[in-house]
Amino acid sequence: MGGFKRFFLFILVNILVVTTISLVLSLLGVHGYMTRYGIDYEQLAVFCLVWGMGGSFISLLLSKFMAKTMMGVQVIDPNTRDPELEMLVQTVHNLARSAGLPKMPEVGIYDSPELNAFATGPSRSNALVAVSTGLLGRMNRNELEGVLGHEITHVANGDMVTMTLIQGVINAFVMFLSRVLAFAISQALRGDRDDNRGSSYFMQSMLVMVLQIFFSFLGMIVVAWFSRMREFRADAGGAKLAGRTSMISALQALKREMESPFGAEVEAPPQAMRAFQISRGRGNFIELFATHPPLEVRIEALQR
Repeated sequence: MGGFKRFFLFILVNILVVTTISLVLSLLGVHGYMTRYGIDYEQLAVFCLVWGMGGSFISLLLSKFMAKTMMGVQVIDPNTRDPELEMLVQTVHNLARSAGLPKMPEVGIYDSPELNAFATGPSRSNALVAVSTGLLGRMNRNELEGVLGHEITHVANGDMVTMTLIQGVINAFVMFLSRVLAFAISQALRGDRDDNRGSSYFMQSMLVMVLQIFFSFLGMIVVAWFSRMREFRADAGGAKLAGRTSMISALQALKREMESPFGAEVEAPPQAMRAFQISRGRGNFIELFATHPPLEVRIEALQR
């Protein structure tokens, strides 16, 4: 599956999580925020915050399992005798010690021709760093250290948790706004009639689902912006751990790969995996959803 499709798959998965939670709560009749006089906004705010954050943290807790399953990541035995894999594990562990991680992350590899790597996991003590076979085979030692330094910095900075908190807040706003607007629209359409309460409730539920999808797409713009800011921090951290030359070389190698007519498509896997790659520029609107800044901008930032 292409990277562009993978990114929108992540958006759809997040929308499905929020929508599924809403459907389950609706079927169970969990509407404590509804009164005979309308909406209790304080209760609704608490309701949306709890369930919005809950869905996001469920995704975080499952992130390592999802990475291993979706990407086919094979965790490398730290005691492996394979020289190439042993070098990879030792490099990750050395960088992790330099970054002050309390526990060594798992190191994995997955079969893919693209130059890619990602870090995921629910905490600094429970993380996974994985690289593609394409990256391991086509990057030299210095470039590889730059990539791994970038990923270890994501773990050290707690970026997975930070982005989960941001996504949780966005989910809460999405749930809150969709319910308030759905209630207002359904009341305006029903007017003063007390009949057809069942059909009015059904219409309100459908409006909630449609508005949640709409606001979720808008929320992804905010999440993507925060992600781009944290990529600059990860680049700076990678330069500190592996050396600025190695970090710049890694980005330049990726840029050459993207510009090659025979290069693999190199875009980011799902957000929870915090990939090293970026999206190609595809126009102003699509760039709002890009989770990584343009490579040339990142290289210039490091050179300065």
